[in-house]
Amino acid sequence: MNAEEIALYLKTHPEFFEQHGDLLTQIRIPDPHGGAAISLAERQVTLLRDKARVLESKLAELIGYGEENDVIAEKVHRLAMALLGVDSLAGAVHVLNTHLSGSFAVPHVAVRIWGVGGGLDGEGVPNEFLPVSDTLKALAGSLHRPYCGSANGQEAAALFGEQGGHVRSLAQIPLREDGVEGGACFGVLVLASEEVERFYPDMGVMFLTRIGDLAASTLLRVVD
Repeated sequence: MNAEEIALYLKTHPEFFEQHGDLLTQIRIPDPHGGAAISLAERQVTLLRDKARVLESKLAELIGYGEENDVIAEKVHRLAMALLGVDSLAGAVHVLNTHLSGSFAVPHVAVRIWGVGGGLDGEGVPNEFLPVSDTLKALAGSLHRPYCGSANGQEAAALFGEQGGHVRSLAQIPLREDGVEGGACFGVLVLASEEVERFYPDMGVMFLTRIGDLAASTLLRVVD
């Protein structure tokens, strides 16, 4: 019999070691950690301990992610509470800038709005209503989720003026009516950073989406 046949036999006949239990202590095999030869039973205990260490490591990692998400969720909650108290466009933009640049440590924040808030034309138009290109409008409207990635080739980087030349990554969050994918897009919230990996394509966007929903709901309330 070859090794494969022996292994198959032992798998299909688990009663073998019940009938020959003494073999578990008599057969000696190399210690995987470089020690003296150990019995099969000791080797199984070692394997179980190794598996337990891996599971403990994964559990610790999951707990770490959970704690991190709890912290972010609390920040989003505080942002939501602050937005509930605003009654003007200036107030809403101030809250967004304060929380996103403070609690979330986002160095650059920009909001652009179109198609709502009639009567804001003429001199003294807020920056949030400054014209944007049809290309940027179309891109924002086509997003099914926030765009996260390189700022290279992204027209939204120009919203930050001279600082836009130093931006390396950004998140573009569409602002939609009713906060749903099918709602009409009336603006965009852009977060940007000089760090290449601050906003990357594979990052989770659940909290960014919620921030976009909060911003959209508030902005619609204060500009209509």
